[in-house]
Order: sequence, then C-alpha cells, then structure tokens
Amino acid sequence: MSAFQKKVLILFAHPSQNRSEINVPLFNASKGFDHVTTVDLYAEYPNFRIDIDKEQQRLRDHDVIVFMFPLYWYSTPSLLKEWQDLVLEYGFAYGSEGKALVGKKFLCALTAGGSESSYRKEGFNHFTIRQLLQPLEQMAELTGMEFLAPFALFGAGTATEEQRISKHLTNWRRVLMAIKEDKLDYDVASKLSKLNHSIDLVIAE
Repeated sequence: MSAFQKKVLILFAHPSQNRSEINVPLFNASKGFDHVTTVDLYAEYPNFRIDIDKEQQRLRDHDVIVFMFPLYWYSTPSLLKEWQDLVLEYGFAYGSEGKALVGKKFLCALTAGGSESSYRKEGFNHFTIRQLLQPLEQMAELTGMEFLAPFALFGAGTATEEQRISKHLTNWRRVLMAIKEDKLDYDVASKLSKLNHSIDLVIAE
C-alpha cells in the first residue's frame, strides 16, 4: 500500500435487504478493494447493541467515511442514526478534546425513490438532495470532516427496468479506484450538488 493511499470505510445500513435492487449490489460492488472496509450494520448489530469502542477504532483506522443507505423519510435508516448517536461521542468526535475525525472525508452513497426532478425547490420534495442531507453535512462540519457531494441514484423503483444500475455501479467503482489512486479532486467534490453527475469532473485521468 502506497504512503498516500486513503483507506475507505463503508457503513452500509439497509433494514430490508431482500427488497433491495440497488443498495445491496452497490455494497457488494464495494468489496474486493484492498483499501476498502465494508460493514453491514444491520447484519453486525441486529439487536442495535452497537460496540462503540469497535466503531470508534474503525473510524480512526480510515480516511474516507461513507454512509451507504436508502433515503427513508428524508433521513437515514434508524440503525445508522443510532450509530451516530452512540459512536460520535463528545471527547471523541467533537469538543475540545474530540479530534479523532479531523481531516477525514465524508460522503453519502444513497438511493431515493423519487425522481431527480422532485428534489428541487419547485418539485414534490421542495429541497435538493444535498439540502436534505444538511444534518449530515453539519455532523461532518462539527467533527472536522470534509463533506463531499452525495453519490445518489434517484427513481430507485424503476432503475432496474430502465437499465440504470450497471452504469451506477461502474461509476461507484470508479470513485473507489480514484480514491485509491489519489485521483479524486476533493475540493471540487465538496462543492457539487451530486457527485455521480460530475464523475469526469472530479476524477483526474
């Protein structure tokens, strides 16, 4: 492993995986990279008894933190929220002594049921996806992490019949490889509204 190579931690949260057409394939597509650690939170903590010390060490050991989840009522599934509440403690993640996450990168890889056009001021959901993720963006800000634009797939319910999943998985692998090869422009990625709409812009060839 080269000195500059960043290590990626993917925290996957999906409580109904047998119904997943995109999130499970996306999670599986994240495996097999030597710089990526994949964690299925619902498999690891079916009773919501989160091992705080273990999770905090995982955070210390990685440079890029990814929340991977389906958007549930404009937020994360409940176990991922529980993870945030318990793991990101005062004195560890924030506060005068809480510096463990400072300088790390943070992004969300998510799916949404609504069409992309519904996620805007004039649309059905009234807000962009990045605006709806502002609590997570503020979490990153408070803990000293750099928030990157979300890697989002919209219209999840029709993605299979519209044959959009393969390209989505390919682009996600490109992101992971760009992180490994230090070719992802984090400054540009932090300013975008959505990451996967500007893949060629954020990855240096």
